[in-house]
Amino acid sequence: MHVTTQSPATSAHTPLPWPTGHVPLMLAPMQGLTNRALRSLFIDWVRPDAVFTEFVRVNPAGARQPIREGDLLEVAAAEDGVPLVVQLIGHDHEALVTAAKAAQEAGAVHINLNLGCPYGRMTSGLTGGGMLRRPEALGELLPALRTAVKGTFSVKVRAGYDDPAQITTILPLFEAAGIDFLVLHPRTVVQEYEGRADHAVTAAVVSKTRLPVIANGDIRTAADGLRVLRETGAAGLMMGRGAIADPLLFERLRGKAPAEPTDEERKEMLRKYMGELLAGYCKLFCGETQVLGKIKGVLATMDDPSLARSLKQLKKARTIRAFSAILDELP
Repeated sequence: MHVTTQSPATSAHTPLPWPTGHVPLMLAPMQGLTNRALRSLFIDWVRPDAVFTEFVRVNPAGARQPIREGDLLEVAAAEDGVPLVVQLIGHDHEALVTAAKAAQEAGAVHINLNLGCPYGRMTSGLTGGGMLRRPEALGELLPALRTAVKGTFSVKVRAGYDDPAQITTILPLFEAAGIDFLVLHPRTVVQEYEGRADHAVTAAVVSKTRLPVIANGDIRTAADGLRVLRETGAAGLMMGRGAIADPLLFERLRGKAPAEPTDEERKEMLRKYMGELLAGYCKLFCGETQVLGKIKGVLATMDDPSLARSLKQLKKARTIRAFSAILDELP
């Protein structure tokens, strides 16, 4: 079995950011990881059906710019032909609407609202997952954003703030607002990344809505992804840490790469992955410290026992030259 299932129909304002007739496989937005260089590598290697920006922070109303100039440089309709979804995170309703308009003026076609980041609950305003503490406010925010967004408008959300059943009570808000699709990570905000993503919650949501639901959370192998699709009926998958650790996860799900690679294949993938990413990071980031910090963030997603020794050596490298030498000498 591999991913070729028909996607559900939807009443999107513009075409959804994935090909019709196939279950979409998306690269998740991950702060500090899914930068332009990493997205480019994934598009070149495995061509996800859609990629997301790291979250774009929205400045409060009254700020000189709703979105930082640097973040606006990331905004586009697509990257190398792959739809790019711009994810906004903020808490000021007026500012979020203004930011959505600014993103579209800069070229965005697909806008996503972050209602899931667990760290948003620690900020001065209710941001990201923290917005689920006042779900009644979404009744005003979501329709306002829907009116402002001329392309597709989607939401990435946790199962609830501290109650995993909360998602079923706020589904009517999403449906009434006319969002185009929903990305669900079935943990609560207060759980952060503890425990396991409960995809029984995903299945319950799929059964209660006509919205396309994209399943996200703890999809680290092809077997994980196929099981989630089979057991939930989700329209597609969004993969974060599992894909960052193994970019070929997209091709494994499509049946175009071994579902269970050999140890030698894993080492060869690591050598090529880190080598190409290092080259991209040297162009995007400034200075050895920043380049190594970014690439070690990618290494931190990997927990493959067969690569444990090599990963430990790479994480200890203090210079780009040392890092490259370790890659060249991988057994």
